[in-house]
Amino acid sequence: MTKTIEQNPTMANPLGVEPIGKLLITFSIPAIISCLINSVYNIVDQIFIGQGIGYLGNAATTVAFPIMTILLAFGTLLGSGASAYAAIRLGEQKPQEAERTLNNAFWFSVLVGVVLMAIGLVFLEPIMRLFGATEAVLPYAMQYTGIVLLGTPFNIVALTLSSLARTDGHPRLSMYGMLIGAALNTILDPIYIFVFKWGVSGAAIATVTSQVISAVVLTTYFVKQIDQRQHMRLKKELIKLDFRLVGKFAILGISSGITQSVACIMQVIMNNSLVYYGDRTTIGGDVALSAMGIIMKIAMIIAAFAIGIGIGAQPILGYNRGAGHYHRIKKTYLMAVSFATVLIAICWAVCQIMPEPIINLFGKENAQFTDFAVKCLRIYLFGIFCAGFQIISTNYFQATGQPLKASILSMLRQLLLLIPLIIILPLFFGLEGILYSAPIADIVSALIVAGFIVPEMRKLESDIQQEDKEGRKQTD
Repeated sequence: MTKTIEQNPTMANPLGVEPIGKLLITFSIPAIISCLINSVYNIVDQIFIGQGIGYLGNAATTVAFPIMTILLAFGTLLGSGASAYAAIRLGEQKPQEAERTLNNAFWFSVLVGVVLMAIGLVFLEPIMRLFGATEAVLPYAMQYTGIVLLGTPFNIVALTLSSLARTDGHPRLSMYGMLIGAALNTILDPIYIFVFKWGVSGAAIATVTSQVISAVVLTTYFVKQIDQRQHMRLKKELIKLDFRLVGKFAILGISSGITQSVACIMQVIMNNSLVYYGDRTTIGGDVALSAMGIIMKIAMIIAAFAIGIGIGAQPILGYNRGAGHYHRIKKTYLMAVSFATVLIAICWAVCQIMPEPIINLFGKENAQFTDFAVKCLRIYLFGIFCAGFQIISTNYFQATGQPLKASILSMLRQLLLLIPLIIILPLFFGLEGILYSAPIADIVSALIVAGFIVPEMRKLESDIQQEDKEGRKQTD
């Protein structure tokens, strides 16, 4: 079947025949924009809250950030896993299986969203305290997070369908669905905060509204037959959940879920450490919490470039893995790593050269806050130039059906390195120990990732040689 398709270009899936550079740009740019938009949901709130309420409002969004990360963990687990599984099935010329994957991912994401929303609302106050809320910050954190949780089902559906739209050959739709929501969020934030005087509640309402719109746009695409290029649709006859199928694609997405879940654990430990060690300095726990919250959001924006490229590369890698086109797999990986490294290096340079103008976007009513935030930006993000290589390599193992390696690498930087460093270094260096934990973890984890990827590239080269031999035999 594959040979027939290759001989007839009109039948071929572009993932298997188009130039890699063109495909990677086509799929990655919308994915990068989508990832940036996802980061913007949080950072726009923080900018307007900082300008309208002050650093206590920003500290509240920092406390709420682990909740957002948990939701992102489930959304990326389902979206990345279903996308990888569907891409491999399409590469194997099994479109019906890919369509079943879409339908199961959609309904399971709805179910997960409702369950998470209920748990979050019932245990909201103890969760906020666990995540580092002080008495001064707690009322703001409760207001903001309680409203944001109401949008959980829509948020997870939007994240899941966004990934599947790319696999279905419509990366721009994935971008547009998220872009519409983010634009609405940016418009509504100042209206609700400054005009209606709703404070942090207004920022949360704007976020939920944007998530609902994104979910509706993406769901509409899969319900209706937009054009002939669609491979997958949501259908009434496929409503019933097949938990065996859910398990199959969830395994492929587990590395993405682990990455975000570990990030949540790290944020909780960091929030509590910032309050504890910050209160033992002249800076204070609330200022330390607010400042680091901003740095974490900036780090999300920088990482979004590599994550977007990795997401864009995923359907290319998955399809060609299913089709056995190993030379295209290697070329996709190397090109993705190069693009991601260059983009993140540029962001890193900007943070090191001009940190103060960046921090001033989030408010400048407190000079001590600004000084500490500038210091955090320079030190904590010093090693982020390694992130492109780490993220793309982890994504490679996920997209090519190697969930164990992907899961190990997903846990490496944050669970095995960063969290222990956040706990240990402050014992000797106080609050500054928290700042230096990140660059050490970034550089060490990059070296370990290289130990995984070098043998993989050698194996891939061997597969390419075998592929070339078989190609010559068919020609003869």
